[in-house]
Amino acid sequence: MSHLLIAPVVLPAVVAPLIVMVMRHHLSLARIFSVASTVFLAAISIALMVQAADGTIQVYELGNWPAPFGIVLVLDRLSALMITLTSLLGLAVVLYAIGSGWDARGRHFHALLQFQLMGILGAFLTGDAFNLFVFFEVLLIASYGLMIHGGGTVRLQAGVQYVVYNLLGSTLFLFALGTIYAVTGTLNMADIALRVAEIPAEDTALLRVGALLLLLVFAIKAAVLPLHFWLPASYANAPLPVAALFAIMTKVGAYSILRMYTLAFGPEVEATAGLAGDWLLPAAMLTLAAGAIGVLGSREIGRLVAFGAIASMGTLLIAIALFTPQAAAAALYYTVHSTLATAMLFLVADQVMERRGGAIKASAPMAQSGLISALFFAGAIAMAGMPPLSGFLGKLLVLDAARDADLMVWIWAVILGGSLVTIVGFARAGTEVFWKSHDASLAATPEEEDTDSEEEAPAPVAALPFVAIFALMGGLVLLTVFAGPMMGYAEATAAQLFDPSAYIETVLGRTE
Repeated sequence: MSHLLIAPVVLPAVVAPLIVMVMRHHLSLARIFSVASTVFLAAISIALMVQAADGTIQVYELGNWPAPFGIVLVLDRLSALMITLTSLLGLAVVLYAIGSGWDARGRHFHALLQFQLMGILGAFLTGDAFNLFVFFEVLLIASYGLMIHGGGTVRLQAGVQYVVYNLLGSTLFLFALGTIYAVTGTLNMADIALRVAEIPAEDTALLRVGALLLLLVFAIKAAVLPLHFWLPASYANAPLPVAALFAIMTKVGAYSILRMYTLAFGPEVEATAGLAGDWLLPAAMLTLAAGAIGVLGSREIGRLVAFGAIASMGTLLIAIALFTPQAAAAALYYTVHSTLATAMLFLVADQVMERRGGAIKASAPMAQSGLISALFFAGAIAMAGMPPLSGFLGKLLVLDAARDADLMVWIWAVILGGSLVTIVGFARAGTEVFWKSHDASLAATPEEEDTDSEEEAPAPVAALPFVAIFALMGGLVLLTVFAGPMMGYAEATAAQLFDPSAYIETVLGRTE
């Protein structure tokens, strides 16, 4: 039993209180420890991903108590991919926050960031449904603190709304866990899979209620329509570096659906057959449509990216809702793309807001307009799914996976139509923010030009935020260039998900 498996949970859990108790008045030290911790998390996650790449499943039994009696962490290809993605995203966000000075605008930013990473990484690694709830609550509490970082009435209102809706989801989560435990007598995911398979079809009414409640909880976390209403205001009004980190949080809901509904409540399980796919696919298509329309109608750049994130989640959930190995592989590829593209656009949007405000309208040109407009263009085509970046490949994979689906025509229409509307929405925003602002500056009168020349020169702009943005963009480029190896990993992961026997055997320590 390798202790490296628990390090992604223990490391931020130790560093966060250390920062609060020892370094709360020393921002430079807090920055050093936060960056060091996140770098180590990235290195540990990559090492774990290398270990899981050959299909080996590792189990860490806390207190040496075997499953299903004790708490276990489980590493397989899926969890390894998600913790690596989270750690690398966390590193980009912490570097951006330091370079832009966002971490100095409120208290305990770095401690909350470490707790947030702990909650997300723990959710991806846990093999127990109750501890999935525990890690959900850890990341919820930390994310609330990060949302209101820097203060402000609007941000506080959005934070309260975010917490209220997610606490309702947490209440449903407890009801779902209680119902499932009453039926199966266990909350270990592998053990639930065994118990569910043994329940006669005529005795599954209560189990189906619990499984449906669980799906509703994950749908809230994944921002599925009509449960998506908390996301636009929450993400748009949060500090945008924090919103960039939140790009992985909706993926926790998608991950949980993929994990639980292939392992325990899969379409081949008679007791819960058709439970998820019957309504998740139509809801995912509506989510994509709503997100695309929101992009087209947005008047603020923060909301523009937030609705782009909703549209992206709709595409991802369409792939998941098909519940086939090919679709799951496409979903995993698109998960990586969507996380990087959404985070990049939030950081670019923050650069725009810091220079000219968040309204999408023509105004005075901003510093480094050419560089920022190029980054916005790259992020927009990635989010919309245009070639040559990975968004195009991801949507192509999802479309290909849907060829044999009953709703194939509708799926293709919604994805292609949503992409077109998203392109128009981002093009409109880019035209207003960059092109028309430039034209307005060229049309300025000589008197205006003289007045402008008398103003003080702008302060030098830090380079570190652009390092973080270019790192995320580099991730999109690498995902495109190495699409073949990435899809090979995704296909192997999907095969492991849809044949959970090795997972069950390893976790429970016996062959069933």
